Amino acid sequence: MNERTTNLEPSGRHFFRCVLFILACLATLLALGYTVAKAHGKRVWENCRQELEAKGASLDWAAYIPPPVPDEQNIFKAPKMAEWFVRNSSGISQFQGPASTGPLPPISGLPYGNTNAILIAELKVSLPASAEASAKSNTVWQLDSSEARADADKLLRDVLGQTAPGMQGPFIFLSRSLDQTKATHISLRADAPPIAESIRELFPSDKTLPRTSRLRTESSGSNSFRVLLSPPVWIAAGDYVAWTDQSVPNLDLIRSALKRPYARMDGDYQHPFAMPIPHFITVRNVAQALAQRTECYLLIGQPEDALRELTLLHDLGRLLKAEPTGKPMSLVSAMIHVAISGLYAATIAEGLRLQGWRDAQLAAIQQQLKETNLLPSFIQAFETERAGFCRTLESFGTGELFSLFSPGRMNYSVWDKIKNPRYLISESMPRGWVYQNMATIALMDQKVIESVDLSNRCVLPSRADAFAREVENSFKHFSPYRVLASIAIPNSIKATQALARNQTLVNQAFIACALERFHQAHGKYPENLDALVPQYADTLPRDLINGQSFKYRPAAGGGFALYSVGWNERDDGGVAATNPNPSDGDWVWTTAKP
Repeated sequence: MNERTTNLEPSGRHFFRCVLFILACLATLLALGYTVAKAHGKRVWENCRQELEAKGASLDWAAYIPPPVPDEQNIFKAPKMAEWFVRNSSGISQFQGPASTGPLPPISGLPYGNTNAILIAELKVSLPASAEASAKSNTVWQLDSSEARADADKLLRDVLGQTAPGMQGPFIFLSRSLDQTKATHISLRADAPPIAESIRELFPSDKTLPRTSRLRTESSGSNSFRVLLSPPVWIAAGDYVAWTDQSVPNLDLIRSALKRPYARMDGDYQHPFAMPIPHFITVRNVAQALAQRTECYLLIGQPEDALRELTLLHDLGRLLKAEPTGKPMSLVSAMIHVAISGLYAATIAEGLRLQGWRDAQLAAIQQQLKETNLLPSFIQAFETERAGFCRTLESFGTGELFSLFSPGRMNYSVWDKIKNPRYLISESMPRGWVYQNMATIALMDQKVIESVDLSNRCVLPSRADAFAREVENSFKHFSPYRVLASIAIPNSIKATQALARNQTLVNQAFIACALERFHQAHGKYPENLDALVPQYADTLPRDLINGQSFKYRPAAGGGFALYSVGWNERDDGGVAATNPNPSDGDWVWTTAKP
């Protein structure tokens, strides 16, 4: 027994040595593979860097760190500005007090809203066999006549006065107070029944109305009917101004702070993912409230006060632009600025629809619009995001990448991690793969940048669409060279379309203001846009899509058609693109009268 055991020991040790040798060989091969992958990946990254730097790009994060600025010249060092508008490391505003002590009063506490249906008209119908007529009636219509249909269209305006949709919440603002809204009493003469169906045709429920309001007709007795308007929330413009006047001291603080030339937040700029960013929700809420105060001042006939609030809405974008260098410019900041500029242009359009602006205000608005160029910030944002992402990937260890791409859930169980492919890849990824992902991110971001022509102030839809298709095809199949890039690359096509659409709105608003000034001076719109130069505009902006003049023609009814060829780069004759399909149809400036 002892002899047999002794004979087996050498073979057992030999097997063990073989296993160790094989493992050592595998480890050596693995280490060699990682070394080769790192060298290859770094070579790919260096070639990418050299290619982009030859085009003038900078991938060095240090170039995007803003220099210190004097406190007295810094917007964010003015009283309350950092407290209200800078997010802390937890991702929320530094402001933690009750809502009523913030920049604005709590909109949810607005005391003047009315959610009841508004009585538009009381109708009494008389048939030929009856001489009955409502004693209260001040209007007589002949049912089923063209005159009655025209009068029904005019009725809403007569009862409600001018209205404007709120930019924040389901509000509709009225030019007059609610107690001044009086129903019209109408005597309807009908030749024969059925009467109810005819009245519902006169006041259809799908009639174009502010927001989600709907007309409804209900019986109120024998041959008597009521027409009601079911609203979201009705608010008298004067009541809204009075309620939000409590925020005026805070708005004045913001107004004063924005006179300073620099916008630099305190924070850690050495690490891109730790740098401070504006509190976008607060910026959005202030912008929406300013838009609504502008609308309400126009509804109550105070255009100078409206211009003051509109100007602050325009200037609010400076909180997002990191002036004067524009560094660092996050993509989120750039897109929020795009959104606010769209809101600003829409507010101007509402003022034109309400015919509330006078020549002096329109000239001042044109100057603001002339200064609004969203393209540089958009390009700067993609350059900043590219440099920041590459700096982070280069400095993070592979084991740290999982936490970088999983910020919302840091307490994964062991089993959760094992099941998560991102965790497995980030833990085992060769350094060379990280470099290849950096190259993918940098080159893809460059294609987004090249879809915007800064020198000619144009957006190139064909390039943007081609890149979007390339991204879609690239990420259909898994590749270790693109796994991080698939997370880092934003939805660039939507961002580029939003940029193009809102800058187009800004450019159209400039022309529309000049057209309105011409109309106020001459009682009509010009035959062509050239008539606006030089009295109402030094030069006219061109269509952002093709670099040509906007399409324009005066309308027979006294209005005009003004439109861009839109994302499809084709003149569709002024047929507007729809929201679900922004690439189809033209981008039309709405000129509906109140």
